[in-house]
Amino acid sequence: MADRPDVPTALLERLRPLLAGLPELHEESAWTGIRWRVGQATVAHVFGGEDQLFRVMFRAAPDEVMAFEHLGAPYFRAGWGHDVVGVVVGDHTDWDELGELLTDSYLVQAPPRLAALVPRPGLDTG
Repeated sequence: MADRPDVPTALLERLRPLLAGLPELHEESAWTGIRWRVGQATVAHVFGGEDQLFRVMFRAAPDEVMAFEHLGAPYFRAGWGHDVVGVVVGDHTDWDELGELLTDSYLVQAPPRLAALVPRPGLDTG
């Protein structure tokens, strides 16, 4: 069985700015790869697979989980958790879209008091 590769610094440098503005989010080493958490809830997890491809896992609302299942590659539903979705990252990755998905994951996982601090473009704030 092949080893899981370490997450390249360049990939972390693409992900960190997407997550940087989220309140009380912290980065830490995971059982494999790196994860970002708010409290004890995981918002995002990046790791290399035994196939040498890199994946970013995140949380989604139930209707979005079903949508990702139907989209197919590079998206997939995780084999654990009812709301865990992943994307294989590579040259095809739409980083703006991934940033939106990670923000949505934060909103799913964060306590309401923190989620309320996240600006959402297009939403009426007044």
